[in-house]
Amino acid sequence: MAKARDLSEEDQDALAVAMLSMTETEAPVMKMDDQTRAAIREGLEQARRGEFVPEEEIEDFWKQHDL
Repeated sequence: MAKARDLSEEDQDALAVAMLSMTETEAPVMKMDDQTRAAIREGLEQARRGEFVPEEEIEDFWKQHDL
């Protein structure tokens, strides 16, 4: 929780939604296979290491997709 407090407000909201969806007693929002779990774990490790896509690449992506 301490790390979550350091996130932006938008990221905190996204985290809260994800955490709350995991506590629902009904069927999960999405079932994940082992490959998906591994990809998520790798992405989290990359974030911990500070390995982010440069802002310019993100902006180019949005432009390419008219977003």
